[in-house]
Amino acid sequence: MADIHNHSEIKSNPIPLWIALIPLLCLVVMLTGAVLLFGDSSSSGPNQLALMFSGAIGIGLSLWRGQSYEVLENAILDGIMLAMKACLILLMVGSMIGSWMLAGTAPAIIYLGLGVLDPGFFYPAVLIICACVAISIGSSWTTAATVGLALIGISRILGLSPEITAGAVISGAYFGDKMSPLSDSTNLAPAMVNVDLFVHIRHMVWTTTPSLIISFILFTWISWGQEVSEGTVASIEMTRALLDTTYNIGFPAFIPLIVLLALAIKKVPALPTITIGAIVGGIVAVIFQPEATTAFGGGADVDFVMLKALWAAMANGYNANTGDATLDELLSRGGMSSMLNTVWLIIAAMTFGGVMEKTGFLGRIVESALKGVRGTGSLILTTVLTAIGINIIAADQYISIVLPGRMYMMEFKRRGLAPQNLSRTLEDAGTMTSALVPWNTCGAFMATTLGVATFAYAPYAFFNLISPVMAVLYGMLNFKITKLEDEDELATEAARS
Repeated sequence: MADIHNHSEIKSNPIPLWIALIPLLCLVVMLTGAVLLFGDSSSSGPNQLALMFSGAIGIGLSLWRGQSYEVLENAILDGIMLAMKACLILLMVGSMIGSWMLAGTAPAIIYLGLGVLDPGFFYPAVLIICACVAISIGSSWTTAATVGLALIGISRILGLSPEITAGAVISGAYFGDKMSPLSDSTNLAPAMVNVDLFVHIRHMVWTTTPSLIISFILFTWISWGQEVSEGTVASIEMTRALLDTTYNIGFPAFIPLIVLLALAIKKVPALPTITIGAIVGGIVAVIFQPEATTAFGGGADVDFVMLKALWAAMANGYNANTGDATLDELLSRGGMSSMLNTVWLIIAAMTFGGVMEKTGFLGRIVESALKGVRGTGSLILTTVLTAIGINIIAADQYISIVLPGRMYMMEFKRRGLAPQNLSRTLEDAGTMTSALVPWNTCGAFMATTLGVATFAYAPYAFFNLISPVMAVLYGMLNFKITKLEDEDELATEAARS
């Protein structure tokens, strides 16, 4: 009887806003402290503790209000299960990077890039390359883990900024992901608000095109005047010679990349695609890179040495031995173990997000935000801020699309706004800003994969920063905002024709 009484008491008593804000404010304070005390290494433990302790505070407040601990515990487990797909993909990406290094795939891409990419146009070229790859396969993660990783390596050899390069990689990858009908987030956003996929993509063109153009101009301006010194030219030639000596640079090295792109274009799910990519990399390493594989494995029995080398590269990463310390540091990466810290961060983040959602604290904060909505511009601004806030609080790109979609769908309809305005805004804010939050699944993945801290590349992820601003600007100016009556007229004309 006591449990029933407590449950009804919770339902009848609305959550005061100040209580709902306490866990969030604690998280902000602790994350700020973690960054100040530990800098770039804050994601290697301190951020996880901040998320867990803030979640514990949320649990304590909810228990004080009479909610059952078992309900909260199940919410935490549900939140973690929601992120398990991302965690499995992360682990397999680690294995794929290790096998691709051993197979010479990543070194071959670096070798090719060093021969054709001009430093004076490098950053905008990175933007366009990653945009083209991502739009063809529909995955920002796969683009960053393959082509993006190689481009980061090229930037280091050219003496250019890996932070700016990472910003260009992410900008291009997210543009392509956002505009590709193969992308899961691009399919999720319109599905949440009952919009046709291609109506959604056509509506996004209005905000993404100017955002991409502005990003391209900014990267071109940053690249302008970049020149390669004589010492760097000599270093590039030496690096290409070392790569050519250490690996068999030729068509076989590109086979894993070709297989990966083909599977992605065929809409094979991400996890089996990346797993197959890792396995193909291993096969290529054994057949076409026997010297590099044997040298990495050590020992006398060649067959067992190759097996040991492949196993070690996929589990704990590849350690290069080219004879050049800088190049070795660049190529020595990958392995499932390299992703374990990121998995830890995701689990901690989903724990906090699950607590905030189940306790009702997140919903209470959003409810309060809606009270300030007056017109179309303020509604879109509120949607943008909510999606960004959920990316920070719940730490998952998909939740930042699903929750605001549910919360604001009826409000958009009540105000006579077509649902594609909402689906576009969810992508402009939810999808785009996920990679800018260090403990978000996307931010954690990008930082770990590219080897550049989230806060280091975030100022240069121009497309991701501009997109939500563009969404708000269009809302304030009431520009390219489709009304329900306009949509009905178009549907009637289509039916007549």
